[in-house]
Amino acid sequence: MAGMPPAARAPRKTAPPGACDTHVHIVTASGEYPLWDGRVEDPVHGITFDEWLGIYRTHLDTLGFTRGVIVHSILHGTENDVTFEAVRRMGPGFRGVGLLPDGATQAQMDDFADRNMSAVRLNYVHGGVLTWDGARRMAPALADRGLHIQMLAHADRHLAEIADDVRQLPTDVVFDHIGWPADGLTVASEGFQALCALLADGQVWVKLSAVYRMCDAPYAATDALVAALIAANPERCLWGSDWPHLMLAGAGMPEGADLLDAFDRVVPDDATRQRILVENPARLFGFDT
Repeated sequence: MAGMPPAARAPRKTAPPGACDTHVHIVTASGEYPLWDGRVEDPVHGITFDEWLGIYRTHLDTLGFTRGVIVHSILHGTENDVTFEAVRRMGPGFRGVGLLPDGATQAQMDDFADRNMSAVRLNYVHGGVLTWDGARRMAPALADRGLHIQMLAHADRHLAEIADDVRQLPTDVVFDHIGWPADGLTVASEGFQALCALLADGQVWVKLSAVYRMCDAPYAATDALVAALIAANPERCLWGSDWPHLMLAGAGMPEGADLLDAFDRVVPDDATRQRILVENPARLFGFDT
């Protein structure tokens, strides 16, 4: 069973007005929304959907965020209803990222757009219902609807081989978790350099998220990677907490304040901080500024 995230506490410096936490999940084991039979863990028992939304609001308020992006968790399988409803209930400052399979219909993509979903998620690490070939075929239809592709990949293993394909896509691609290096936290790998090059060319976005999955607090071992991505193109970087930190797989349970503090340790100035936390997500997700 997934652990309960620590009670929210304030970071050293709260996020500015209009800031967006671009990567969280809403899950529940209360029976209100079905769980996937193939899941590797259960959400925390005894917490209803409404209660999770309340805890999420406290997380946002304590860190200073007023906007958010809710990413559908595979714990709920390929039915996106829990994420649809979370986005609806949270209101106009919130968007969703969900799952669509290879060969998704025009009607399914229309439904996504109508429900304030911004992207489909492709898991290039663990696999899933959407493949890279399927995402490439779907990309023109996604672009027509203002949708993009969000991708979990190991930059140091995967980016060099798909970089040319990424350049040809008609829609945005957002890479999760600073490219999630798997073979060592080094900026020098060919794949991480390919990610930086795509970022510098303005052809992808990257989420400065989930550093806790790669090293222990205070997460200094990822500072060089985060700094390199910001230096490559601060106008294409986003920040996300990955709250409530599901499927830890041996990683330590983080605190949101520590994650935001780690970002602030690397960000070079207040203007860049404002760009990454407020202006970039407003542009990508269509928030009013």
